[in-house]
Amino acid sequence: MALQPDHSIIAELEDAVRTGSPAERVETLRQVTNLFLHDGARLNEEQVKIFDDVMCLLIARVESRARAEFGKRLAPVAFAPPEVVQQLAWDDEIAVAGDVLTQSTRLNTSTLVEIARKKGQDHLLAISGRSDLPEAVTDVIIDRGEQKVIKKLATNSSARISEAGYSGIVARAGGDDELTEILGLRIDLPIKFLRDLLRRASDAVRARLAAIASPELRDEIKRVLQSILGEDDDTSSARDFSAVEKFIKLKKELNELDDAAVFLFAEAGKFDEVIVSLAVLNDAPIEMMARLLDGPRADLILIPCRSARLNWPSVETILRNRPMPAPINAQTLALAQRDYRKLSMETAQRTVRFWRLHNKIGK
Repeated sequence: MALQPDHSIIAELEDAVRTGSPAERVETLRQVTNLFLHDGARLNEEQVKIFDDVMCLLIARVESRARAEFGKRLAPVAFAPPEVVQQLAWDDEIAVAGDVLTQSTRLNTSTLVEIARKKGQDHLLAISGRSDLPEAVTDVIIDRGEQKVIKKLATNSSARISEAGYSGIVARAGGDDELTEILGLRIDLPIKFLRDLLRRASDAVRARLAAIASPELRDEIKRVLQSILGEDDDTSSARDFSAVEKFIKLKKELNELDDAAVFLFAEAGKFDEVIVSLAVLNDAPIEMMARLLDGPRADLILIPCRSARLNWPSVETILRNRPMPAPINAQTLALAQRDYRKLSMETAQRTVRFWRLHNKIGK
């Protein structure tokens, strides 16, 4: 098959597509692809456009298996026809779209963002493996991706992740040792997120990270761990809660210590009152509750709130207004709301009882 300088080939192919069998259409597509891959690097823009039109016509008329083979061949080609690459990338069949989404340099950032927003988890998984993913794309992936997608993205060392993205992905790592280890080994993880990650990590994960990290990163991990382990767990106990405690206990005697009262305290930024209220409602030590409310982990705060029968608006107000260096972001708050709905009263009360017995908040 030889390429003509004008568009007469389009008319010939349209006729072939209308009258040819499915097998003949596939063979025609294969021949056109072979011709393009042989000569494509030397073609000018107008000639590439002819191939683009021809290929778009053909892939619309062949089955998904043939489209998948076609996509696999074109995916690594830097000079691939741009329109046909777009068509393949948007294909609902991941067998067709996958290789193009992972490899093709013909897809720009805006296209990847749009596909990431509109397609399913398989498409997100494929995009997560691309080299040099920009923050605009990874933000969408972190927002929409399921855990397997998040893990693949975190494993992609060339993917650039924004501060908001890291905040969301670190929040997703809670209770997931594999994701915690993957994130802990990223050299671009900001120190404040490494600290938060290691605070959440189990002793086993901490030990593995310290053992398998690169020498430079290993030193950083050890410094952060020493800082965490060296922190004075009793810093909150130096605060004098005696006057607030009397006030809160009086409110309880008057049957005024309830969800509405805690909401008003949190809304007004009266966090000594919030701390003591949660302690009294849970029959827990005030110092222990202070360490929890002053600590970095928003997820642990959900437990005494559920045990105390607080409604979500009160919990949200506590999380939003806590005196922390940085306010809680929208994604972490959304995850907290989801987890709060799932958390049963029985589980929350059992956990608080364990904390009371051991006077220790779980990692």
